[in-house]
Amino acid sequence: MLKGIPAILSPELLKILMEMGHGDEIVLADGNFPAAAIAQRLVRCDGHGVPELLEAILKLFPLDPYSEFPVALMELVPGDTVETPIWDIYRELVCKSEAKANKVENVERFAFYERAKKAYAVVATGESALYANIILKKGVVTTVNR
Repeated sequence: MLKGIPAILSPELLKILMEMGHGDEIVLADGNFPAAAIAQRLVRCDGHGVPELLEAILKLFPLDPYSEFPVALMELVPGDTVETPIWDIYRELVCKSEAKANKVENVERFAFYERAKKAYAVVATGESALYANIILKKGVVTTVNR
């Protein structure tokens, strides 16, 4: 155990976060996402929801301030009437973490899958909310945010 590191972050996930460089992306995937079929590197976090993982990751992970949209959500399929209150939770967590990096884009479902295939890693969770997938683009650590 280490001090200051959220216990929800496994050694494997911490290693992935450390390996990632500026501009690399990580996907936090809900339980319906085809994570194993898409991932270059797959981290299993079954039993955990995306919001608690997102909050823990954002304590350590700088979002890219040079990107117009350092956060991406999977857009609803046209005609789908699913409610997505989890997106409000994501926006709140991102704003709480880095107010300057709070721009979020919505990405069409199949474009999201293609982008996820290029991501550094995919974290498979047990999140049951629909459309609960999120992509984070890594920024840089400066002396200001150390």
